[in-house]
Amino acid sequence: MKAFRRLPADVRKSLALQPGERVLTFSPAAGDGFVVATNLALFLADGTRVPYETIDRAAWDEEGLRLLTTDGARHQAPVPDPRLLPETVRERVNATIVVNKHVALPGRGGVRLVARRRPAGEMVGWTFVFDEGLDPEDPGLRAQAEQALEGLRRSMGV
Repeated sequence: MKAFRRLPADVRKSLALQPGERVLTFSPAAGDGFVVATNLALFLADGTRVPYETIDRAAWDEEGLRLLTTDGARHQAPVPDPRLLPETVRERVNATIVVNKHVALPGRGGVRLVARRRPAGEMVGWTFVFDEGLDPEDPGLRAQAEQALEGLRRSMGV
């Protein structure tokens, strides 16, 4: 397959780019379409736009890309030759993290407190990532996590 140096014009036109959004890198997806990384989001071959601040985990293997978003949605994109996509996605996702701190909870393990911002700079909010085996729906556990968050916000001025 001939390596593309530029994203085909019809693909670029089909992307719902926001004002100021620009393509950083791309790769052909298996079958049809492209996976495109911009400065603000990742576009999957099916047209799904995934903003970087919503990506919780991204994994690459021989089958392609697997994403888990902060709302629990899972996406998969077969990308046989990812080129610079893994490095670009890692850098863009890491750039959205303002604070990432694990805090021990009384007698129960802990919670990771993560503050994210959009690439444009506005704060999105905080996410609680509880240790394995802890129930994120437990009201007592959530209250402890909220207290830990308040202490962290005071100490960091965030």
